[in-house]
Amino acid sequence: MASDDLVNGGCMCGAVRYEATGKPFVVAYCHCTDCRGITGAPVVTWVLFKTKNVRFTKGKRNTFESSPGIDWGYCDQCGTPLTWEGNAFDTHFTGFRISTLDKPEEFVPDRHWYDSERLPWFDVADNLPRYAKFPEGDEEPTHHGPG
Repeated sequence: MASDDLVNGGCMCGAVRYEATGKPFVVAYCHCTDCRGITGAPVVTWVLFKTKNVRFTKGKRNTFESSPGIDWGYCDQCGTPLTWEGNAFDTHFTGFRISTLDKPEEFVPDRHWYDSERLPWFDVADNLPRYAKFPEGDEEPTHHGPG
């Protein structure tokens, strides 16, 4: 990650820009049907920060509440899906889609969520821990490496 621990990003058209300070506490692939549905992609990679370390510097994102306490943010100008927000890991978090970061190459995923919902024709050849769902406690991964 950048030495100044300042992460910047935004939507495709530039109407919404954000910054986050500090290091993310999770960088994860998510294979769940919600993430796939909201992006149209077979997998989404998330970079999660504590919300208190996130600031939107330009424009305002719109949000969609999919269930109580779970919000999805997007740009209403170009439609870029930007954020996933909620409570987990003993904090309120804001997750950014890695593709909206200015320097996504600086963030390497460290786990897979919802491997149980992964499309059978899609996999990532790594040895990362795989969780059947979103771990909300001290759950152990179901396995490591491709399914």
